Amino acid sequence: MIKVGIIGCGKIAQVRHLPEYAHNPDVQLVGYYDKNVDRAEAIAKQYGGIAYASYFDLLKNPEIDAVSVCVENRNHAEISNAALYAGKHVLCEKPMAVTLQECESMVAAAERNGKYLMIGHNMRLNPVHRRAKELLDAGIIGDVITFRTILGNAGPEGWSVDAGTWFFDKNKAAMGALSDLGIHKVDLMQYLTGQKVVETTAKVITLNKHDDEGGFIGVDDNALCILRMSGGAVGTLAASWTVYGKECKSTCLYGTKGIMRIFDDAQHNIVVIDANHNITSYDIDYDESTSGVIDAFVEALENNHEPEISGREALYTMRAIFASIKSSETSRTVSVNESFISHF
Repeated sequence: MIKVGIIGCGKIAQVRHLPEYAHNPDVQLVGYYDKNVDRAEAIAKQYGGIAYASYFDLLKNPEIDAVSVCVENRNHAEISNAALYAGKHVLCEKPMAVTLQECESMVAAAERNGKYLMIGHNMRLNPVHRRAKELLDAGIIGDVITFRTILGNAGPEGWSVDAGTWFFDKNKAAMGALSDLGIHKVDLMQYLTGQKVVETTAKVITLNKHDDEGGFIGVDDNALCILRMSGGAVGTLAASWTVYGKECKSTCLYGTKGIMRIFDDAQHNIVVIDANHNITSYDIDYDESTSGVIDAFVEALENNHEPEISGREALYTMRAIFASIKSSETSRTVSVNESFISHF
């Protein structure tokens, strides 16, 4: 039985982490911290365990094996590192942190203390994307030449359980739609293609979202990126908080032997069109109420192996995110590699 603590009891904890841990028979929820003490106490009553006055107190509990870090972006690195040095495994929500240096410090903390660090990039765990990966690896469309992918919705308004939304506050979120939505698609494209981003040309911009005073919010609400991959593929990525209608989450890959469309057809979640225009559709059942992240984290702890979406794996995604921001700021193409450093 893995004993878990929750640090940050807001919306993402309430709709993802808490119910998915509670549903896992190998987990016992035992501790909770939130800056809103009443909220932590209410969660403790609902799921069982203790509400702590500080996350330091929670981390002092030697019975807790692992924690989920579900706080504002700015605090991810501080709390994750404290947990790792306290001997806890860590599942941290995305974005991993708000500077590359902080991200690297988290990986170092995990490795130095012999603990596992996992980041909540959930798209690669979707059964539809798992099946797409199998088909791509089997060569169903040959080698991927180009791709286009998008993730867009109407924005995070109303997502926070508190009044207003910290997502628009640069002091708390640091980054906007690119790090909230685009980050999922960077990780997904690296997963599907088996290639890493090595170059990005991006426009990261605020086009439509306004604060209470009528000015633009402090972070981006749209991002458009041209990504060059390590295996030669090139594609476009769009992330948007201004899709005022049904969420867009499609991905299309164009290969030497055909085309694959994922979540791009109203009737079928995967459609493959070969070079002779033959169409094959695939319908994969999946449960939208579960992310798969918690089960993957627990499985890694139970079997004592590095999580698939480890901190080190997430660094490739974070380098692409920071490089895209740098590209937009400088109006230049930016290379992404092991030594890339971005200063916010």
